[in-house]
Amino acid sequence: MPAIEVKPGVFWIGVNDRTTDLFEGIWPISREGVSYNAYVINGEKKALIDLAKDFKADELLSQIAQIADPAHLDYIIINHMEPDHTGVLRTLRRVAPQAEILAAKKALDMLAHYYHITEGVRAVADREILSLGGGHTLQFHMTPFVHWPETMMTYDVESRILFSCDAFGGYGSLQGAIFDDQCNRPDFYEQEALRYYVNIVSLFPKPVLRAIDKLQGLDIDIIAPSHGLIWRERPEHIVNLYAKWASYAEEPADPGVTLLYGTMYGLTELMVEAVAEGVASAGLPVEIFDVRHTHASYVLPYLYTRRGVLVGAPTYEGGLFPPMMDMLHMAEHKRIQNRRAAYFGSYGWSGGARRDFTAIAEALKWTFDDVWEFKGAPSPQLLREGVSFGRRFAGAVLADRA
Repeated sequence: MPAIEVKPGVFWIGVNDRTTDLFEGIWPISREGVSYNAYVINGEKKALIDLAKDFKADELLSQIAQIADPAHLDYIIINHMEPDHTGVLRTLRRVAPQAEILAAKKALDMLAHYYHITEGVRAVADREILSLGGGHTLQFHMTPFVHWPETMMTYDVESRILFSCDAFGGYGSLQGAIFDDQCNRPDFYEQEALRYYVNIVSLFPKPVLRAIDKLQGLDIDIIAPSHGLIWRERPEHIVNLYAKWASYAEEPADPGVTLLYGTMYGLTELMVEAVAEGVASAGLPVEIFDVRHTHASYVLPYLYTRRGVLVGAPTYEGGLFPPMMDMLHMAEHKRIQNRRAAYFGSYGWSGGARRDFTAIAEALKWTFDDVWEFKGAPSPQLLREGVSFGRRFAGAVLADRA
């Protein structure tokens, strides 16, 4: 995509990445892609805000050159040190050795260790002002742990644009439109923003809420994150979504059920359908995931936003089916706590899965009453009991919201 003017003198010069399979080496994006949003402010002095991954160096330099000679940049502003934001820095430093690199104080040590850059670097302070001339004044806002300790945001005072770094961003390459009001797939980008939040940012809800509170005094027309859509029609919408998602760490999640299951020979899977019928008959939405085939990246948003968790998995060698254990350990790592949960599953000659489920549910502070193991294949009578099991669980979830 060519450079696009965001406001007079401010240009998006980002690049799309449709070839990386795993974001951070963990989270799948091969279908969705991701954008690395970078920006040039073309004042009397020229500033580049955020960069891109290393293999996008040529493309990013070409984008910059549409607006200004990269060799004549005055400032390179690093809001965040993660290599998807800074990977082209060494190349850019060779092209523009005179450009001063501005970053938070905690980023300077990272610059030295990641890129061996120690000269031409300056730490900026919280709320420090930098005039670029030509009607552009930048102000820096420290937002630590959204989501690294050195993260900051940059605000263009006259243009009223907040360059928000990872905050308010999301997965999804840009499909010919960079603004929310031009996008014809808003639901896709909102879902990918949620997935991004839960995968990347959700361990830090309090810093997120502190950052949102800190920014309340700014007059913001446009939120320009490092990934995903630029929010110019409804910047408050993505802020409100982030505030809502951060609140789930302390407040009850939405009424609804995430049903996770794994199966060895299809016996537990037979019961899944019956239990889901019971939940749905009580009027609750239920989302079903086979943990053998679904990456945790896609499951976590539902675990994070819904109050009820049903776990259906067989006993395997005296314990819980290993793919299910892996999924629950990821939920534990992301601190998805204080949910209403229940377990069901088949076993052959001895149970044991319930013991593992109980241990991890207690670690997660999940409330659970029903832990149900059945031997072998479910009979018609057991399937009817499964419907009742699901309906009973849905009633408990609804009672938690009363």
